[in-house]
Amino acid sequence: MSIDVRLSDDPARYLATDQMVWPGEETPHAADMLSGVPADQRFVVDLPEGPEDTHSGLYGVRPMELSLPGGALVPVAGLTLVGVHPDSRRRGVLTAMMTHHLAQTHEAGLAISALHASEPGIYGRFGYGTAALQLQVELGRGTVLHAPHLEEDARAITTHLVSGTRAGLPDRVRECVLRQAPAAPGTMVGTKAFMDRLWGPELPEELRDKEPRRLLFARRAGQDIGFVGLRRAHKWDNERPSGTVTVGLPTGPPAARLALMRRVLDLDLMGTTKLESIGVDDPVLSWVGGPRATGDLKTWDSTWIRLTDLGAAWSLRTYESDCSVVVEVTDRYAPWNAGRWRLSAVDGSGTAVRTEEAADVTLDTNVLGLGYLGRNVAALARAGVVQEHTTGAFLELARSMRAAVDPEPSMGF
Repeated sequence: MSIDVRLSDDPARYLATDQMVWPGEETPHAADMLSGVPADQRFVVDLPEGPEDTHSGLYGVRPMELSLPGGALVPVAGLTLVGVHPDSRRRGVLTAMMTHHLAQTHEAGLAISALHASEPGIYGRFGYGTAALQLQVELGRGTVLHAPHLEEDARAITTHLVSGTRAGLPDRVRECVLRQAPAAPGTMVGTKAFMDRLWGPELPEELRDKEPRRLLFARRAGQDIGFVGLRRAHKWDNERPSGTVTVGLPTGPPAARLALMRRVLDLDLMGTTKLESIGVDDPVLSWVGGPRATGDLKTWDSTWIRLTDLGAAWSLRTYESDCSVVVEVTDRYAPWNAGRWRLSAVDGSGTAVRTEEAADVTLDTNVLGLGYLGRNVAALARAGVVQEHTTGAFLELARSMRAAVDPEPSMGF
């Protein structure tokens, strides 16, 4: 059956479909969820004999920017709101929408699609790779952070806790993110409309039984250089204050992060600090003395990356070492990427050229997405995920793609 994917022409029905797919409370503010998804980036599917008051499927795209190894900040398609009506599952709706999205993104001249996966088993088969991981870490109040060579810089930084309702916060946050993005590959930057929704006043249903969000800014010489969002939950245990402060994704250079972390680890009435999203190589793990010095540590997938134009994407980032490898790429859903490419890097600059030469390596396009932001993918040959025809060729490619540190996780979108 041919499945037609088209632009949404009914915002109310689009929203109703989203609410059907994603269970949750329906409120007068539900339409705010669509902030940052332009009307011309909302797509739907209607199957014959499908639901009458909703669509059979929907997806949306948020225009975003992504920082790459080397410091470039490039436009990407932020795939979001992907869902299929419960009555329309197992009929090819998701495949049709994903195929449509990849074609649309390619035709728009965007080389990269990115997403956060609700279910990790879905998107690998569509060519996405887990390009960035995030850690969740718990630390006790008063945990000491050792960073002797950052102390002088940290002393020049002040921290300021403000209410999340203060005017102008989304713009301040966005400026901090933009300032730090070149030094933090993996950083996602949303449009002003998206940042206004993400960091503007919270909705009543988001605040139920919770403290309003606070923002902690790091400042030097009167300028914001970093920030982190936080929320406290009060609790008394054996007549002693033992609340938990939950801390979001920190942004800023190392000295600013040090100042921010020291502040959140010593908030009155708190006993536990829960860092919800830090990178695999985040310096806080070194500052506390290693993973065993933390409490409950968990690893989650963060940003998934999909190269929608392999030739263009390869040249956007920089590379750590030289390479020249012929790769046979399989790509079922973006066939324009499939075939043999010579992937090269010289003095940090990359080129991807079509070739008829014999392949050194055969791999699926999701492997390139997994390593695109700098994660180490060398072990995939040992795991049997890639096929090596020339001994050492995949290791050469993996070393070139590997960045000095693992990519940053990104905010949800």
